[in-house]
Formats: sequence, C-alpha cells, structure tokens
Amino acid sequence: MKKMAIIYWSGTGNTQAMAEAIAEGAKAGGDSVELFEVEQFDKKTLEQYDGLLFGCPAMGDEVLEEGTYEPFFTEVEKGLKDRPVALFGSYGWGGGAWMKDWEERVRNDGAKLFADGLAIENTPDDEGVAACQQLGKDFAASL
Repeated sequence: MKKMAIIYWSGTGNTQAMAEAIAEGAKAGGDSVELFEVEQFDKKTLEQYDGLLFGCPAMGDEVLEEGTYEPFFTEVEKGLKDRPVALFGSYGWGGGAWMKDWEERVRNDGAKLFADGLAIENTPDDEGVAACQQLGKDFAASL
C-alpha cells in the first residue's frame, strides 16, 4: 500500500473542497491518504510519503499564498527531487498563470510532476469535484 500526503492552504474553502475530493479519489484505490492543512504538516515527515499533492489557490498577482504557503513550499521543495508530486488549486480571476509558474518551479526542483496542475475557477461544481476525484485516483494508481 502506498502512502500519500495532501497538503493544502485554503482561504475561502474552495481549495479545501478540492483537497477533500482528491482524497476521496485516492482512497478509492485502497491507498493510505493523509490530508493536512499546511500548518498541520510536519516537514520532517516528508520522506514518509510515496507521493505528495500540494494545493494552494492563486492569490494577488497570481502567486501562491505568501504568508503561510509560500514559506512552507520554499522549505519543502528542496526535498522534492525525484519524488512524485501533483499540484492543484482554485482561482477567482485571471487565467491560472500561477499554476503554470508553479508547475515550472516544481519541474526545476527535479520532482516527478504528475500531469499538469489542476486549476478550478472558484468553488468546484460537480464536474470539478469529479476532476479532483479522478486526479486522486490517477495519482494513486501512478505510484
């Protein structure tokens, strides 16, 4: 059984809803999934997971949330080389440029980025929830 961590930050609940749906999809395959708000995750346990899913909405000028998530991610990205990683998050305006920048950053860190990041505008509707569940299921199957 593979072990995954889903680590997210959510200001409005949209990215949290995505994280929960991704966890549902990943658990459907029988894998072990742990869901963490970013403040709850112990960075020292990063190596305990076979796969990592990171979620953060676009903020301000299409960047990761700067108060909590950006400092966290800057610290953990040093340990992502050769690790399976998936990205997700919500946005309220713009075209999702933050996700493309984040994907490039993760690739440059040497992580094994699983597909393109999943970006959903505002609250995930039924189609968005299904896309999140599929991401969880597919990511789990890839480990």
